[in-house]
Amino acid sequence: MAQPLSNPAATVLVVDDEPDLRTLYELTLLREGYRIETAGDLQEARQLLQHSRFDVVITDMRLPDGLGLELLQALKAQQRPERVIVMTAYGSAENAVEALKAGAFDYLTKPVDLKQFRAVVASAIQDNGKAPRASINAEKPSQRISGGQEALQKLVGDSEAMQLVKQRIVKVARSMAPVLVRGESGTGKELVAQALHANSHRAAGPLVAVNCSAIPENLLEAEFFGAKKGSYTGAVQDRPGYFQAARDGTLFLDEIGDLPLAMQSKLLRAIQERSVRPLGSTQEDAVDVRIVSATHKDLAADVKAGRFRQDLYYRLNVIEIAIPPLRERRGDLPALCEALLARIAHESGMPLPRLSPELLEQLACHPLSGNVRELENLLHRAVAMGDGDALHVDFEPTQEPAPLMPQIPPVPPMPLDEARPEQVPPPAGAIPTDLQAYLDQQEREILVKVLHETGFNRTATASRLGLSLRQIRYRIERLNIATPQDNEPHDA
Repeated sequence: MAQPLSNPAATVLVVDDEPDLRTLYELTLLREGYRIETAGDLQEARQLLQHSRFDVVITDMRLPDGLGLELLQALKAQQRPERVIVMTAYGSAENAVEALKAGAFDYLTKPVDLKQFRAVVASAIQDNGKAPRASINAEKPSQRISGGQEALQKLVGDSEAMQLVKQRIVKVARSMAPVLVRGESGTGKELVAQALHANSHRAAGPLVAVNCSAIPENLLEAEFFGAKKGSYTGAVQDRPGYFQAARDGTLFLDEIGDLPLAMQSKLLRAIQERSVRPLGSTQEDAVDVRIVSATHKDLAADVKAGRFRQDLYYRLNVIEIAIPPLRERRGDLPALCEALLARIAHESGMPLPRLSPELLEQLACHPLSGNVRELENLLHRAVAMGDGDALHVDFEPTQEPAPLMPQIPPVPPMPLDEARPEQVPPPAGAIPTDLQAYLDQQEREILVKVLHETGFNRTATASRLGLSLRQIRYRIERLNIATPQDNEPHDA
């Protein structure tokens, strides 16, 4: 029997009360070159664990004398090194989430797909420091650690809040459990996803980042799951989706709260089944990806309001990482400014500007509602407009003549089509006869009001209205709202 390149061969304990399944799992893993022990219940498994050490323990959730979670909890309490994979019955999503929260490396749904079974076991063994045969070309542990540290360093700041974020990233990176990154716009959610990937055993695989709010609704399924040639107009060849592109790596779903409900249902199935069906295909593709998602919204509130599926929320939010807004970690401002200015200077080929105490004091007193993204835009503007060694930032609208900052007249109501008198706003309490025109007018008035209050800062406007920056820009263009061009640098 060919052995893996690990030395000695990895050892696996399989715990299942069905003899036929134990034999199937044993034969499958023996072909991979592992050494196998089997047990039919918790008591037998405990006896084997008492006398031997294993690299991986695979246990069924329901056993004759208890739950597989008891085995997982006991190993965790004893600080044992075994990686635990839990097998659950089809459709038992709650069990899978419970196992991941309890510290399981991963879970499998019965009936088990043997290809997926081998891949998950190989990942667990690799994570435990033994490289299976399939990972000869994988990144060396030293390279992964170096890349992981580099990714963590991009999360600039030594405040207590940021230290907690970094510690949590390192702690959960090695698990397969889905992670939900929560934070306001501009706080660095994608940097957290990059650090999670770089510190995981999947670091040698791809990291595919997807902005869920930027994909037209009619293209979502093809973009996520792929499409076969001829499946729709313009599909001249087979094309993979995001899930296929992220195989053996990490799929980062940014702005997950913007997904339509219909797509949420399909995403949930793909995550649970670990397989996707491309458009126009009759077969499903097995995909081994880790899901990291992010949002600036309160998804729990969206669940209560019926805007987000509860089952998908619980599946994605196994582990949560909350990124503090910049106003709650102002002690990180000096380090952030130095890092941002170094990058700006490098990109523009300019000498590194001097960061004066006066500028730092100004920034510390500024609301910075756009977080790190707004800070970077302010520094970009300061560098571009600087005329000496020290930087200066004007936060208030400039008082230059009209050509530099045109005065915006009061925004008139949306023009009404004279040929369609039913568009005229109805009296108070009456039902409008053109609902879309009426709603557009209400939306326009709200947008204009908030834009004026934020000094036409679209990032701040988006944050106040619970929208993404892309959505704000789309609405401004659709509703024909005039904005001062000189405020564009404030947008992210």
